[in-house]
Amino acid sequence: MPAWLAALNPGWLMILVGLVALVLPYRKVRQTLTVGTPILAIAMLVMAPHEVDLLTAEALDITFSFYRVDSLNFIFGLAFLIASLLNAIYALHTNNPRQDGMALAYAGAAVSASFSGDLMTLFVFWELTAITSVFLILQAGTRAAYFASMRYLVIQILSGVILLDGLSYVWRYNGTLSLEAFQSFSDPGAIYIFIALGIKAAFPFMHNWLQDSYPKSSVVGAVVLSAFTTKLAVYGFARLFPGFDALIWIGAIMTIFPVFFAVIENDLRRVLAYSLNNQVGFMICAIGVGAVGVGNPLALNGASAHAFAHIIYKALLFMSMGAVLYRTGTTKASELGGLYRSMPWTTLFCIIGGLSISAFPLFSGFVAKSLTMSAVAYEGVSDAGMVVVWLMLLFASAGVLEHSGIKIPYFAFFGHDSGKRVKEAPFNMLLAMGMAAFLCIAVGMPAVIPGFGYQWLYSLLPYPIEASSYQPFTLEHILTQMQLLVLATFAFILLKRFALYPAEKPGTILDTDWLYRKAGYGFVQWSGTVWGKMGPAISAMFGRVSDRAYKRLESAFSPRGDLARGGLSGGAAVWTAVLLAAVLLLSFLSS
Repeated sequence: MPAWLAALNPGWLMILVGLVALVLPYRKVRQTLTVGTPILAIAMLVMAPHEVDLLTAEALDITFSFYRVDSLNFIFGLAFLIASLLNAIYALHTNNPRQDGMALAYAGAAVSASFSGDLMTLFVFWELTAITSVFLILQAGTRAAYFASMRYLVIQILSGVILLDGLSYVWRYNGTLSLEAFQSFSDPGAIYIFIALGIKAAFPFMHNWLQDSYPKSSVVGAVVLSAFTTKLAVYGFARLFPGFDALIWIGAIMTIFPVFFAVIENDLRRVLAYSLNNQVGFMICAIGVGAVGVGNPLALNGASAHAFAHIIYKALLFMSMGAVLYRTGTTKASELGGLYRSMPWTTLFCIIGGLSISAFPLFSGFVAKSLTMSAVAYEGVSDAGMVVVWLMLLFASAGVLEHSGIKIPYFAFFGHDSGKRVKEAPFNMLLAMGMAAFLCIAVGMPAVIPGFGYQWLYSLLPYPIEASSYQPFTLEHILTQMQLLVLATFAFILLKRFALYPAEKPGTILDTDWLYRKAGYGFVQWSGTVWGKMGPAISAMFGRVSDRAYKRLESAFSPRGDLARGGLSGGAAVWTAVLLAAVLLLSFLSS
């Protein structure tokens, strides 16, 4: 590969090809490009030198670093590129230039942002991810998707505006926009950037855009969306806020609250959206535990490994539900069941995704989540509060098995027989799911072949030396996890047996956003009613007062007014000069 190509940010190439795909009328050529470009981008990334600013520029006394690869962003960028390849293969049965182009450009923007070496470059591609991804929701073509996309776009742009506000403070007080970790919230711009990342990571009370938009997007769009937006925010936190204690508790809460919503939710793609919140919570909590250089590298390794594994197995689960939606027209649990008879391969791949996200031994989730759980347990030896966090994560792990490992495969493919007899998913969908399932198993197994298995994943982590000495397949880890999984499975069986499990039925689940959306809408309605009754009277009164004030001023200061008569003829100009002189004098004294 030419040296200049290895020094080019692979995300830029993906954005360029994505824009070309938008106007390319030839389906086979376009799809060849959307599949081939991520493969080339992976090769470019593997060949790129590390810890070097490969593309830089100077403007307005700001040093822009467009491409910098290091041990932290490499694994995120690689996961994004693999997801982009899987997405492109999954979409081959469609003929939608806008979806193909925007999916590739969206992935390219996420890759470019993760390899940015300064805050301004990060901001530019941060906003580009919002603009490109909204089209994937719109491609569903429904009224609900339109309203969800507009809400999604407003919130994502708001995140970018707050990020821009934060980096302006950084530039004003530090004179640099380099990506350096903050030390505390008192650092200039830190709180603004924290909030901006929190919106994109779907923090509690900021999360509803995710459950609103992902399930309403197109079949392919939901798969693409699941990979990039929240994980880009996770990378941002790992880069800028490692070791912040607030992240520990925010992450722990994130792992728990979605469990309750997912249990009662009927739409299985919406269940996966809540599950995404849950999984990101594990990563955020791990980032809060680990501080670069002085804290626990095990935790940052756990966050990075979990992000990589999650991007793959969450894509697999969204792919399986997308295949169900494509063939049956619904992902409502109350309308599904018995699909294993006609969609056996999709059923198998969904089960593999469920086992992976539930952290069964020999699957990718186990080797990734073990790092985080061990890091929290290690800190709990000297901090009683961390014991509570560890118990919260343990409860959340059981919840993951219940709603993603059991509920989704059970109600979609088993459970009651819905009577639906449909075709198996198209071959390209099965191929993409098969590749993702292979990665879930290959990354989760001990190394049978050197350089293969979980050791390969560990070698990519920010602290590879510490990772190489960690052993996930210990008797303690396996027994703890298996006890948890067996008890959660047994609880599900008992609840179903005695009809205590929440029934799957049509309905709308009210989330926390209902409070402020309902209150806000009610306030607007009330304000409109009040103004309709009082507005005319208030306007008339204001008109009379302003007219009277104008007449008073005119009678005093106009050429025909009091100051223009008598000994001070033309005194209005004189008094104006006096007032201006007084203002200038006060300005001089105050300065």
